[in-house]
Amino acid sequence: MKLTLIGNGIMAQSLAKGLVNNYEVEMIGRDINKLRQVQEKIPEISIKIIDDQEDITDKNIIFCVKPYALQSVAVRLTGKANTLYSILAGTKLESLKKQISAKYYIRTMPNVAASVSMSMTTITGDNEAKMSALEIFNAIGKTVWVNTEKQLDIATAIAGSGPAYLALIAEAIADGAVKAGLERHISTQLVHGLFTGTSALLAKTHPAILKDSVMSPGGTTAAGVGALEEGNVRNSMIKAIQAAYEKAEELGSK
Repeated sequence: MKLTLIGNGIMAQSLAKGLVNNYEVEMIGRDINKLRQVQEKIPEISIKIIDDQEDITDKNIIFCVKPYALQSVAVRLTGKANTLYSILAGTKLESLKKQISAKYYIRTMPNVAASVSMSMTTITGDNEAKMSALEIFNAIGKTVWVNTEKQLDIATAIAGSGPAYLALIAEAIADGAVKAGLERHISTQLVHGLFTGTSALLAKTHPAILKDSVMSPGGTTAAGVGALEEGNVRNSMIKAIQAAYEKAEELGSK
């Protein structure tokens, strides 16, 4: 199957890196220099400048532009695609159907880990395209099908935006170790191992049980967790998910 990515930003590049192992990938964009730079990084893809009348007839399109660019790009697309897979945060299926012609419509929210085939991708849309959507996005990691667009917008706040939250936490942990006197390269190595091991444990263990198994009474972990609670880390994470979800809803209302 050939997949056509419209857009050449970070997410489009992450998807292309993961998908080229299983699919023929074409990338269409507006800047030939940027497209060539992407092709240098991912030589397996083909590239093309978008035409003023870009024919998408029978193509399987992964739409990777920013939400604000939907209208300006959509007016340049002609014909009827086979399936439109949109990764536009907050952009509703109804809005996509009004602006781009396709047999089937899918909304999906992968994340940047697609570039290493470890994305956590949420999907919803036309049931007729469900199996093909799961097949495509399982090629770049794991998938979850949800039944409503509201669920997808909430999931966007977790799996879509989550790498940024975890990267911030990882950076902060390493910074804390450096402040305490540990060399940066050792701190970074420890954080990498920490996230890898903890991820494997969380796949089998509830977070609360894992936390309690490490937190001995009066110990170092208990002291650290106490400091995190004083800093309202738990509440801040809850607020971050709510804020990201509300932003997705705001984008969808425009």
